Amino acid sequence: MKVIIAEKPSVAREIARVFGASTKREGYIEGKGYTFTWAFGHLLQLAPPQEYGFYGWNVQNLPMLPQKFKLSIRKVKTKDGVVDDPAVRKQLDVIKKLFDEADEIIVATDAGREGELIFRYIYYHLKCKKPFRRLWISSQTDAAIKDGFRNLKPGNDYDTLFYSAHCRSQSDWLVGMNATQALSLASGNRAVLSLGRVQTPTLAMICARYLENKNFVPELYYQVAIQPDKDGMTFRAISEKKYKTKEEAQAVLDRVEADALVLSVEAKPRKEPPPLLHDLSSLQQEANKRKGFTADQTLAILQNLYEGKLVTYPRTGSRYIGDDVFAEVPDLIAKFEQHAMFGKQATLLSGVKLSKRSVNAKKVTDHHAVLPTGETPRNLSADQQAVYDMVAGRMLEAFHQDCIKEITKIVLQSGEKYLASGTVIQTPGWRAVFNDKEDDKKDEENASLPKVLQDELLPVRQKAILDKQTKPKPLYNEASLLKALETAGKDIDDEELREAMKDSGLGTPATRAAIIETLIKRQYIIREKKNLVPTTTGLSVYEVVKNRRIAQAELTGSWEKRLEEIRGGASVTAFREEINSYTREITGELLKAVIPQKA
Repeated sequence: MKVIIAEKPSVAREIARVFGASTKREGYIEGKGYTFTWAFGHLLQLAPPQEYGFYGWNVQNLPMLPQKFKLSIRKVKTKDGVVDDPAVRKQLDVIKKLFDEADEIIVATDAGREGELIFRYIYYHLKCKKPFRRLWISSQTDAAIKDGFRNLKPGNDYDTLFYSAHCRSQSDWLVGMNATQALSLASGNRAVLSLGRVQTPTLAMICARYLENKNFVPELYYQVAIQPDKDGMTFRAISEKKYKTKEEAQAVLDRVEADALVLSVEAKPRKEPPPLLHDLSSLQQEANKRKGFTADQTLAILQNLYEGKLVTYPRTGSRYIGDDVFAEVPDLIAKFEQHAMFGKQATLLSGVKLSKRSVNAKKVTDHHAVLPTGETPRNLSADQQAVYDMVAGRMLEAFHQDCIKEITKIVLQSGEKYLASGTVIQTPGWRAVFNDKEDDKKDEENASLPKVLQDELLPVRQKAILDKQTKPKPLYNEASLLKALETAGKDIDDEELREAMKDSGLGTPATRAAIIETLIKRQYIIREKKNLVPTTTGLSVYEVVKNRRIAQAELTGSWEKRLEEIRGGASVTAFREEINSYTREITGELLKAVIPQKA
């Protein structure tokens, strides 16, 4: 008998349906010579401190560095205290019975780091020795499932993926358990002050930006604006210089002449390439900007669309596809020719040469970028439809033509030098998909400019002093925080540079939503309109940790890179030794911390 284990019941039911198996049992389905069972997420977790002999919260126990980690059944709170989850225990008994009877196990948990960890923890906890193979698919369509089962991979091909996941789990336990106890004990047990490997540097980023914004002192400055006229069309030009006082600006205003001389006209065509396909993080950012969805909401909707066979694997960190997937893209695009919003652009792309900017097999990680599967959506909620349209629309954008713009800069002289700029889109290309306004046009003084020639004299119709002031960096919202987490807090707008930084980011696309929700649950931050704002408790914790390594985004980002390197065969032992050493250091630092009374 072959046992197939999925990550959740709904996925097991779908796979069983594809196989034609329909006999339902307690905790599994059987038929056609197969048995289909499931976990429901993490059934097992690393054991709590007391299972290693560390009882209570005691300075003498710190740092807690287990020689060997144990696994324990997921816990639930009851009126009798924290106990093993009876539903988990019952399902583990079912899985053990099936594994004992199996000739072979087929792993069908999510094809990623956490999915591998969920299965391996069950496998090792049950002391199973049976051989297993791996189903590795990027979509839940019937065709993808059937093709995946025709091409099962040897289980040991994913050993390094498990090692990476296990190291991540252990490092989170070591840093989280020790740092939380150390800081809480230092506070005199007034409160549990939770810290974490990724949670704390994320909190530090939010707090630092909040304080920078709050303490920002705007500086006033002045510029002079003129409105030259070309054949009845006026436009605005701004003084090249900024003036510290109104008196300086007034003196410049007084020198404005009746006419402005055109010193130079520079009109440059610029090609704006299409954006890359979406990974989870970029889609969460777009959904937050367009619809105000939280990262967690977007992930949940996307997961639902995936299980409904409408989009490919959602928890991907790649924005690229390989040539094999690209070969299917023209047929995928053709399926949208009747789409109410995208039909015109899908038809336009039919038969033309598609952009290959998002095609690079070397940059595909475990899974390629998120794509629609081509299945027809039915009965979607408004939120599901919105996210689905973002996936489909981005596919059309990514394979579309460049947007061709003409950027015009005019330099004029009228006492002083004045600059006018404007952008005209000549060929919208990919921007026609959503018909979005350009991000970079919001700060422009002119939507369009008249045709003027060098050495022309243009009458100045109006002139004025502009009162301006410097602005702070805006508070983080979910979109800007997710973007910052990709690059461990570095401000990088260039899309490809951000891609190159991904391995050194904070957390992974699959975990960042949970980090934000954890900080909210801990009451360290709150959502205030669209912004993420620290609470008094969050700021108190930040004050203690801000100059310590646990709050350093780059350090935590470098660990994420190390975890990826473990997947490539890097030393697990070296990483564990480094984390142990760091845990000793941070625990000692925090035990000496001075906690503000308001914490």
